[in-house]
Amino acid sequence: MSAPGPYQIVEADYGSDQAALRAVREAVFIREQGVPAELELDALDPRCRHVLARDAAGTAIGTARLAPDGRIGRMAVLDGWRAHGVGSALLQALLRIARQDGLPRVGLHAQETAIDFYRRHGFSPVGERFEEAGIVHLAMQCRIDRPVAVEDRPAAVVATVAVVAAARRQLAIHSRALDPGLYDHPRVLEALRRFAVAGGGPQVRILLQDAMAVQRAQAPLIALCQRLPSVFALREAGDPVDRENPVALVASDTGSYYLRPLGHRFEGETEHGARARTRQLLRAFDEAWERARPCTELRALGL
Repeated sequence: MSAPGPYQIVEADYGSDQAALRAVREAVFIREQGVPAELELDALDPRCRHVLARDAAGTAIGTARLAPDGRIGRMAVLDGWRAHGVGSALLQALLRIARQDGLPRVGLHAQETAIDFYRRHGFSPVGERFEEAGIVHLAMQCRIDRPVAVEDRPAAVVATVAVVAAARRQLAIHSRALDPGLYDHPRVLEALRRFAVAGGGPQVRILLQDAMAVQRAQAPLIALCQRLPSVFALREAGDPVDRENPVALVASDTGSYYLRPLGHRFEGETEHGARARTRQLLRAFDEAWERARPCTELRALGL
């Protein structure tokens, strides 16, 4: 399913953005899910930190909030924009705010249909299911003062998309052969495309360990690299130590990373707002990048 178009995530000003916040929440919670208006609108709103997703025209398409006690809520995305990473981007924006505020953990009440979504983002169940506003929920918590474990392919896709979405101008990707099942996933490809065309001089450096395998597989990401050669740079590790390095990584210039100690597996860890740890990872990447050779054979159109 292709995305309806580009979007951006911004922190909202409750005073000036109140109408946009409520328009999304009323559409999703009140009209779609049948939540009573007196339950959806509460006195906590003005004390919360809110984030908004806006489309290219500036129209609000999603929102979520973070209460002073660390509870995430009112996560809502308009129907036509679901399954395009908007919810993940909103959630990661709130997690970054929570880390900036020094919160050690956050919690939420997940609707039953969204439990797996939050689990993939590192949230764990607390207690038993319960009913709230006529909808089955489960309380969940996430520690944000330490990395979140990534355990399977769906979580790996979520983690990769979140790191790409968090980047401002620079991304670094270290992969043996662009990991089938991850860098050919439609959501990952769309996140990279969106980052590449967003403007502001984005740069994506991709360090491979087996360029020939990528060429043989005709990896979909290479086609994007060929269409946007001013954004994507490709190199192959040449030093024997670098070629045998099992680590895989995607990291941004904002302190977000997803690290896999064994690059042929999806298991690893991800973290946002971890600037010191990300700088450490990028230093090792930069050193290997300088020793690597440009992959000119992957630049030609029509693999």
